[in-house]
Amino acid sequence: MSDRLKGWIKPGSREEELARQVDFSRVPRHIAVIMDGNGRWARERNLPRVEGHRAGAKAVSEIVESCARTGVGVLTLYAFSRENWKRPKREVGTLWKLLDEYLSKEDKVLIKNKFRLRVIGRRDELPPRTLRELERVEALTRDNTRLIVVLALNYGGRTEIVDAVKKAIADKKLVPDKLDEAAFSRYLYTAGLPDPDLLIRTSGEYRLSNFLLWQVAYAEIYITKVYWPDFRKEHFLEALVDYQKRERRFGDIQPPKDPA
Repeated sequence: MSDRLKGWIKPGSREEELARQVDFSRVPRHIAVIMDGNGRWARERNLPRVEGHRAGAKAVSEIVESCARTGVGVLTLYAFSRENWKRPKREVGTLWKLLDEYLSKEDKVLIKNKFRLRVIGRRDELPPRTLRELERVEALTRDNTRLIVVLALNYGGRTEIVDAVKKAIADKKLVPDKLDEAAFSRYLYTAGLPDPDLLIRTSGEYRLSNFLLWQVAYAEIYITKVYWPDFRKEHFLEALVDYQKRERRFGDIQPPKDPA
């Protein structure tokens, strides 16, 4: 078991059993997560929906640490979709308040652990106070390289592609005949980041929900019935073990060979 897990994994636990199955030289470079199930988690406990979101915030800290401990380079969290504005105003307001609280408390953690924060989505439509906090923490962590934590806020996959097309059209330096997939990717919100290798969705739903539609073209998808507020390192390690059992061929009949 990797030394980086000592003190984090309890000896003799289910987590240790799973960790021993993980090849830490082959962890995903980029993991994306659809954090689903907060509302159902709260309803099953006869709690207000907002309590599900509060509990979900704790799971965020858990997966961030899990990615850092295991050597994942990029973690993208689907935190607020463009469709989420349709929810009751009180619930939406609470979501932004929770994010503000998270940023004010966790900025020092991000800096101490050399984590970088990056935001994707239509940020100009975010609440002004939240946007200021996001930009403040982005600036503070811009040079950190250990783990990039990407928050998808006011995000929609189709909107991202439309915005990328608009950027490409407006780019006077672009030669249309030179526009290929790699060039187009540079106009996406995720420009400069590798595509996700693994997409995790909690709560047992089988859909992408308009998340990273371009980027997850060849991602391995892992579905767990666990609600997001209950998602912990055990479930994260289960996803890694499952991921490493897959044979990724990218459309070929054999997986690509590792460069010698």
